[in-house]
Amino acid sequence: MPARISIIAVALFFGSGAFAATENLSASITEYPLPRPNAFPHDPAVGSDGVVWYTDQNNSFIGRLDPATGKITDVATPTPSSGPHGIVVAPDLSVWYTAQRAGLIGHVDPRTMKITEFKLPANADAPHTPLLVGSKVWFTAQTNNTYGELDPSTGKVRVFTCPTPRSLPYGIKLAPDGSIWIALFGTNKLGRVDASTGVMKELEIPNRDARPRRIEVAPDGMVYYTDYARGYLGRLDPRSGKFTEWRSPGADRAAPYGIAYAPDGRIWYDESGTGTMVGFDPKSEQFVTVRIPTPGSVVRNVSVDAKRDIVWLAESGVQRLGKLELGALR
Repeated sequence: MPARISIIAVALFFGSGAFAATENLSASITEYPLPRPNAFPHDPAVGSDGVVWYTDQNNSFIGRLDPATGKITDVATPTPSSGPHGIVVAPDLSVWYTAQRAGLIGHVDPRTMKITEFKLPANADAPHTPLLVGSKVWFTAQTNNTYGELDPSTGKVRVFTCPTPRSLPYGIKLAPDGSIWIALFGTNKLGRVDASTGVMKELEIPNRDARPRRIEVAPDGMVYYTDYARGYLGRLDPRSGKFTEWRSPGADRAAPYGIAYAPDGRIWYDESGTGTMVGFDPKSEQFVTVRIPTPGSVVRNVSVDAKRDIVWLAESGVQRLGKLELGALR
C-alpha cells in the first residue's frame, strides 16, 4: 500500500541562494514501496495513460505501477543480470530501456510484457540513458565516452564518440528545434548533437569545476542542468550562448540530480544530498523545496505526467517510487 504524507513544509528561496521566507502549504507526496526484495528503482517513466514504469537495476526486472489501483507488477529481463538503467515510454505506450551491464536496448510490449532485446556494438556496450526521437532510440554510453542511435526497424546502430576524452556522457534530452542535448558529466561541458549527422558541438560552462549530470530542455528552448559537484542549478540560453547559475537551496550538501520541466512552469530536480525535491521558477528566480518523506531516497531521475500534474520519482536508495502532486504548490 502506498504511504501518504500530507502537509509538507515548503521553503521558499530566492535565486541568490539566500533564505527569504518559509511557507507551509497543504501538499501531498505519496510513496509506493516496491514489493520485490532488494529492489533498486533506477529510473521512472510515465506514459500518457498515467501508468508508471521503472527499472529495477539490482534484480534486473522491469516494473509497472498502476497508480489507479496501486498494483505493481514486474517482469525479468530475458538476459539475466543485464542491469536495466534508463527507461522511456513511447507514444504507443510501449517501453524502451537500456540494459547497462549487458550492452542491450530492451523493448517491452505493454500488453504482453514480452521483452525484445537489441544488441549494441562493443563501443557502446554500456548504454546509460535512452531518448526517443521519432522512431529511433538514442542513448548515452557513459563509460564508453560515446552516444548513439538505434533504428529498431532494422537493428542498425550508429555510434558517435564525444570530442573530449572521458567526458562521461550522461543525461540526454530532446530540444524543441530537434537538436539533442547531452550532459557531459566528466567535464564542465554540455553537448549539442545534430540528430541527422550525429555531430556534437561542445559548450563550456564557465566554472571549470562544474559537473553537469542530468539535463532538461524547457519548451522555450532553454537548457537546464544539475551541477552535481558544486550544488548549482544551471541554465544555458542556446541563442546567446549565455550561462546563468543559481545556488541550490541545499548549498554544499545539495548534490543535485534528476531534473525535469513540469506543467506548473517550474524546473523540478532532486537534491540527493538532502532528500529534497526543489522547484525553480524561471520567471521569479525563486525556489520551493519539498522534503521527501523517507530519508536516503536518492532520486536519480524523474518523469513528468503533464496531463495529471504529477512528478514521479524513482527513490532508488529506499526501494520506493514517489508521487509529487503539483496542484497544491501553485
